[in-house]
Amino acid sequence: EAFVLGLFQLYPTVYFHKTTRGAEKLFEELIVRIVTHVRNGDSDKTGLSARHPLIRFAENPESAEIALLLDDTVVTGSLSLMSEAVDPLISEFSQRLRDRRLLKCFDVRDFIANKIDPTCLNSPEILSSIDRCCALVKAKLTTDSAVNGDQSLPKLLIDEDERSPYKDVDRSKGPLNQIMVRSGKDFVDLKERSGVVSALQKFKLLRVYYSKDNTEIVSEVNSAITEGIAECQKN
Repeated sequence: EAFVLGLFQLYPTVYFHKTTRGAEKLFEELIVRIVTHVRNGDSDKTGLSARHPLIRFAENPESAEIALLLDDTVVTGSLSLMSEAVDPLISEFSQRLRDRRLLKCFDVRDFIANKIDPTCLNSPEILSSIDRCCALVKAKLTTDSAVNGDQSLPKLLIDEDERSPYKDVDRSKGPLNQIMVRSGKDFVDLKERSGVVSALQKFKLLRVYYSKDNTEIVSEVNSAITEGIAECQKN
């Protein structure tokens, strides 16, 4: 139980921390844009040389030898080069990562949960309503923040994920992801014997990241949330 609870606490406080995820989103968008340019024959827009490990990896991602070259020093050392890229996203995001100027975070799911369930009842019906509302808001934000053209910078980045604190046993796959405890002469799944573990709920997140210089996006996000909550409550 202590192991499962400790692991579950690591997700909201470390792995899913808004700053950690904010840096990961920038890096994800950066790598996707680099790979896209390389696949389109536009590697010169990345700010990297043709023999750079990131370019070589984009050209041949199946090569373990090239993948092993992508350590922290290679990637971090490339940020200054990419900050001079022709592509505005690569230039902007690499500068932000290099200078630790991450995007501002707005926790959409947390805001919606406080509106729908201010007393934290966390009943199945309320949690389902929060899920529906988040889906509606995400759909609105995805439409409103659509990027037009390869060279455009997105108005915001959407981050959605979930993590179950403990997976149910899957007999077909074996007990590799489970903790088995002795019950008499048999071994049973921990969840079948622990009220604490069986009561744990999935940790879910829906956040948006945007530049603090973009004052318009805040009103767009608030509008999408207000409309999403209204539509959800009607249903």
